Amino acid sequence: MNINKVFLMGRLTADPELRVSANGNVPVIRFTIAVSRRMKRDETDFIDCVAFRQTAEFISKFFRKGSAIIAFGSIQVDNWKDKEGNDRKTVEVVADSVEFADGKDQGA
Repeated sequence: MNINKVFLMGRLTADPELRVSANGNVPVIRFTIAVSRRMKRDETDFIDCVAFRQTAEFISKFFRKGSAIIAFGSIQVDNWKDKEGNDRKTVEVVADSVEFADGKDQGA
């Protein structure tokens, strides 16, 4: 049995911007969460995330740069080739749902 579940709590590094998918009918939002490392609180990781549909719309409506957020989802890894033919890898969290990590009125 394989399990791919992620739970992140941190702060948004920029204002999220709602867009639509290439076919024009699915709301999508990309955002980055700054997360302190568990054992070294003075070190921070910046985790790229993406959300779709109602989750994307919720983030767009209620979250801004600096907002504390909890994201639940899974890790997605995409391998691809750039224009020069070099192998590339993109790792991001696909957020299925999000919650406020502090009061809604604080930074949202």
